[in-house]
Amino acid sequence: MRIATLRRARQPELPGITGVARVDARTKNLTKRLRPGDIAVIDHVDLDRIAAETLADRGVAAVVNAATSISGRYPNLGPEILMTHGIPLIDAAGPAVLTDLREGDVVRLDGDTVYAGDRIIAKGAAQTIETVHEAMAEARAGLAVQLEAFAANTMEFLRRERDLLLDGIGVPEIVTDLEGKQVLVVVRGYHYREDLDVLRPYIREYRPVLIGVDGGADALIEAGYTPALIVGDMDSVSDAALGCGAELVVHAYRDGRAPGLERVESLGLPAVVFPATGTSEDVALLLADDKGASLIVAVGTHATLVEFLDKGRSGMASTFLTRLRVGGKLVDAKGVSRLYRSRISTSSLFVLVLAALLTLGVVLALSPVGQVYMTLIGARWDAFTSWLTGLF
Repeated sequence: MRIATLRRARQPELPGITGVARVDARTKNLTKRLRPGDIAVIDHVDLDRIAAETLADRGVAAVVNAATSISGRYPNLGPEILMTHGIPLIDAAGPAVLTDLREGDVVRLDGDTVYAGDRIIAKGAAQTIETVHEAMAEARAGLAVQLEAFAANTMEFLRRERDLLLDGIGVPEIVTDLEGKQVLVVVRGYHYREDLDVLRPYIREYRPVLIGVDGGADALIEAGYTPALIVGDMDSVSDAALGCGAELVVHAYRDGRAPGLERVESLGLPAVVFPATGTSEDVALLLADDKGASLIVAVGTHATLVEFLDKGRSGMASTFLTRLRVGGKLVDAKGVSRLYRSRISTSSLFVLVLAALLTLGVVLALSPVGQVYMTLIGARWDAFTSWLTGLF
């Protein structure tokens, strides 16, 4: 028995990365269950930046994508984010990996192969920073086609939603008063944490009405705030955030179907339904504008063409038009954390203060007025030490 135990203990470790598999075709759902060291098994064509950053924040050991992480339609940002964080990516592993692996299976990745025990589950393409850069270069070459599709989607959205965009027809009534007030709309997008942190003085001084878009409500709560409004399809916001006392506006499809409404009602919470074709962040901006907000400060929203395309959805065309609609009162806080990031280190600041004190001491020691002050300070110090000595 002991000899067998020693033999097992001396067996060399198998090469590659071993971890617990978390499996879900929807990356957004999967990230809620991930723990550090897990292996994320996803089915995400054109992995976008937000999904990749969330996977990295969860501390995954590796990612297995059943689909192609860079299809070549446009230069999506997700795979490069994973490479930057040193997270291995096996790409195009095939749809069978989602069914052959079960949640909680211990799997091993070695090169381009996925193992469960000694059994080969799937083979894909092991991405490297070089292969990602090559695929991105090819994707940029075909960007013109995507621009044409984006323009077509924009015109289609304008045709469908011109009454909403131009006249505000279809915007529901809400209890929260926004008339004449400043509003802060938070989307859990790029650099939202850093930008929220930099905006603390603004929030403290102006006390804007806080609106969380889906997971943006959790972002506000994590930062120590309570949202007044939560807007979205309610698929990426926590139950705790929904129950924080905020007014809930459920984003519905144009035909009135609202999958998120069932979840809200199951929690026994009241909600208002806002049918619209665009995205939830568009709905939040249009709602704030229609209800008379004097200023709309946006955190984590999508602002650039690359970000619109990176979402990989035709609905992002609505964001372009929505920004044109509310642009007169919209202030985008994107990147404000990088704009105001301090370039002075703590050690440099300490040296600067020390140098200033030394300079002040030299001036006091050499100038006539300074010498008088030094004499007075010395006399005060002698009196204080004499008094202190007398106590003991």
